[in-house]
Amino acid sequence: MTSAPRRIVLDCDPGHDDAVAMMLALGNPAIEVLAITTVGGNQTIDKVTRNAQSVLAMCRREDVPVYQGASRPLVHRVESAPEIHGESGLDGVELPEPGAALRDGHAAVAIVDAVMGAKPGEVTLVGTGPLTNLALAVRLEPRIVERVAEVVVMGGGFPEANWTAAAEFNIWVDPEAAAIVFDEPWPVTMVGLDLTHQALATAEVEARVGAIGSPLSDFFVGLMGFFRKAYKESQAFDDPPVHDPCTIAYLIDPTIVQTRRAPIAVELRGEHTVGMTVVDLRGPAPEGTHTQVATTLDADRFWGLVEDAIRALSDAE
Repeated sequence: MTSAPRRIVLDCDPGHDDAVAMMLALGNPAIEVLAITTVGGNQTIDKVTRNAQSVLAMCRREDVPVYQGASRPLVHRVESAPEIHGESGLDGVELPEPGAALRDGHAAVAIVDAVMGAKPGEVTLVGTGPLTNLALAVRLEPRIVERVAEVVVMGGGFPEANWTAAAEFNIWVDPEAAAIVFDEPWPVTMVGLDLTHQALATAEVEARVGAIGSPLSDFFVGLMGFFRKAYKESQAFDDPPVHDPCTIAYLIDPTIVQTRRAPIAVELRGEHTVGMTVVDLRGPAPEGTHTQVATTLDADRFWGLVEDAIRALSDAE
């Protein structure tokens, strides 16, 4: 763990698990959230942006700026996931009215400004939705590649998939954007389904968080209740995997998430495999490999971080 907080821009599409990622990032002193940027994914861009603002209101952190980004993928048609996240994108809870206004300007510009306005190596980009905004940012200002500390992505799998037989949702929605992000020579950590399917919100987890007894802990329990039902019906999970906060846990304490360096390519042309993340695990990674994949999660310590963050935010209410 580092003494100085990791400064991040969280690019997300809230989304139940994005909301938990926000709670973890906002409630842990090892992370400083410079901005929340939103991208169309789990629901439409207007809905996920409002959700981000509402989660900030729940966390009493309306000082964090929110910038709205891409409403659609670079090439593909718009696709969302109401069967997982509901019509609002955060079904299962009553969302508070956003208390802070949306900032002017596109999310991709905000990402560029955050990176270029900091010293090299100071800003980490975290993507927990489709990677459209990150791809637009790097095309808008290629110099951010040499200045970013790291790019941490929730997406992909090797070989786990969930939206098609070969692809995970975030990568499937905008595979061209994902290919841009993975191909640039900045350090990229892929936190895919093979790792996040270990982050299950069990009844014990819900009870531990619910025992905090605050509006925010009740909000978490409500989110997980809907998420459990949705995952049971759509993907036969008894307990829902809470994907996105695994990216934040990795940044807080990398020993919670084991990784392996390996080349990663995004399939763009396969008839049945578009959006597949092809991870080459044949022996040691070639010299100069700039990508790595998350493999194993310490689930107890992970949920301990989430519980502590919600407690800290609740105590600040």
